[in-house]
Amino acid sequence: MRYLPLSDTDRSEMLARIGVNHVDELFADVPKNLLLKEPVDLPRRKGELEVERILSRMSSKNISASSVPFFVGAGAYKHHVPATVDHLIQRSEFLTSYTPYQPEIAQGTLQYLFEFQTQVAALTGMDVANASMYDGSTGTGEAVLMAHRVTKRRKAVLSGGLHPHYTDVVKTLSDMASDETIILAPDVRGTEDILSQIDDTTSCVVVQSPDVFGNVRDLKPIADKAHQHGALLIAVFTEVVSLGLLKSPGSMGADIVVGEGQSIGNALNFGGPYVGLFATQSKYIRQMPGRLCGETVDADGNRGFVLTLSTREQHIRRDKATSNICTNSGLCSLAFTIHMTLLGEKGLSRLARINHANAVKLADQLSQVKGVEVLNETFFNEFTVKLAKPAAEVVERLAEKGVLAGVPVSRLMPGAGLDNLLLVASTEVNTDDDRAALVAALKEVL
Repeated sequence: MRYLPLSDTDRSEMLARIGVNHVDELFADVPKNLLLKEPVDLPRRKGELEVERILSRMSSKNISASSVPFFVGAGAYKHHVPATVDHLIQRSEFLTSYTPYQPEIAQGTLQYLFEFQTQVAALTGMDVANASMYDGSTGTGEAVLMAHRVTKRRKAVLSGGLHPHYTDVVKTLSDMASDETIILAPDVRGTEDILSQIDDTTSCVVVQSPDVFGNVRDLKPIADKAHQHGALLIAVFTEVVSLGLLKSPGSMGADIVVGEGQSIGNALNFGGPYVGLFATQSKYIRQMPGRLCGETVDADGNRGFVLTLSTREQHIRRDKATSNICTNSGLCSLAFTIHMTLLGEKGLSRLARINHANAVKLADQLSQVKGVEVLNETFFNEFTVKLAKPAAEVVERLAEKGVLAGVPVSRLMPGAGLDNLLLVASTEVNTDDDRAALVAALKEVL
């Protein structure tokens, strides 16, 4: 794609057309203290070869997740993705396809999205799922907005075990709409009294399980209390593989289930693109954001697939739209569907059990290290440990030794007084040698 620079005349004409005097006026919603006072300290221009060399030198400073023992999670997990997945999604008919506006020429796309929805509904224990969201965090924000539409209330209660990035997205959307959010304090052990926060003004309660600290939560009492007050329970997950072993959120009374599907079929990719999963009960289907693909028959009685619902502003009246989410993560959804199909129900269950077993092995070994305390009573493949030193400092020391040990809680929750806590994840890719390397390195550093 060519870069065509604008002249001063071009810029002036564009600004005049939209009715502003200066480009800075387009950023009026950004707090002034967050705006840079001067341009970023980068060269004004470089040749293509020079740029490649500079970026190569920068990238060489990274430690690849595949090159060392890796125990980083906190919402993005390293799993084995079969080579079949990447091979199939790179076929031109999948890689270059876009939105299936014309069903007569998009039957393949519509079919795999229909199958994706079926898989997500089965995993979450819900009646219906949409054709995906951008990711788990934005999906959670959309779920809260949906709950407000359903209940005609404007107050959300957010668990202290909800991933801070998810909390931030909900709060940003809520603040812009003048909605109320009750955000509970960080809940390291999963023992918060969230029930006392639910009353007749509550629209929804947002609870993550396994939560950001790894605790597995029983959603049934929360769902019961929410329903007594006419509120909805939004169940969140960041590790979709956990649904192969734990009770489904739907079976525990969730009204909306939303989370991140990256672990199935999608590599880490430096933070994206990922795929948000969104499911709900059939009675709320018309308030669900995003798209819904359906199965039908044509005039000759042949099976076919269509966009059954597409309730965004481009398609219907603005006051009737449920969301202006611009697209679904189609290629990531396809990767999810292929990987899930390869696994099957038994394969997913086995994968989940391997994840849990590996995490239990690691927790047992870490608990024997002086200066390490495992805080969780329950977990899936991720748990929290308390170290004798600040976790951020320990992680840097271990990285120098060729071990990526996890995510310091202080990175997710700065200023919360949790500096010595470390989130550690162990999936099917971790070996006995990996676990031994982490334990040995911790003994040297602590």
